[in-house]
Amino acid sequence: MGAAECYLGMGEFQFANRPLRLRTLLGSCVAIVLWHPERSMGGMCHYMLPSRQQAPGMPPDGRYGDEAMMLFDQAIARYRSQATDYRAQVFGGGNMFPRQQTEGSTLDIGRRNIDTARRLLAERGIPIVAEHLGGYGHRKLVFDVHSGKVWLLFQEENRPYPRRPQ
Repeated sequence: MGAAECYLGMGEFQFANRPLRLRTLLGSCVAIVLWHPERSMGGMCHYMLPSRQQAPGMPPDGRYGDEAMMLFDQAIARYRSQATDYRAQVFGGGNMFPRQQTEGSTLDIGRRNIDTARRLLAERGIPIVAEHLGGYGHRKLVFDVHSGKVWLLFQEENRPYPRRPQ
């Protein structure tokens, strides 16, 4: 019998210790994949923005990187494991609006999402073993929770032409 499948939309999170395939489609969003190699379990988040001002007492919202990581923290505790036992893979953070920004612009959500993922994983001591980040285009991602394998299809779009001097 094959693994069940689940599509993660923006802001969704899934964690399992059974055969399950997680799929998603990324632009400037980032997906963090965590996998525990000894226990064949793990999960994926798909977040849109690095963070927000969370109201006290509100549950974590997977649309934000820092809160998606809180969901991982909760799952890791629920399965009585340690964050450092997991391996991370990070995908996405594409530049979807290259003509609307300048170098270092705060509009580069993809870059900010990438930086957030790296920082959150480093804070928890979770090593990043693979990544495919940035660029100009979309990514289709499939994660097999039981085996830990990840399949990626990257559809690169044309890079923006340099602007001509006015």
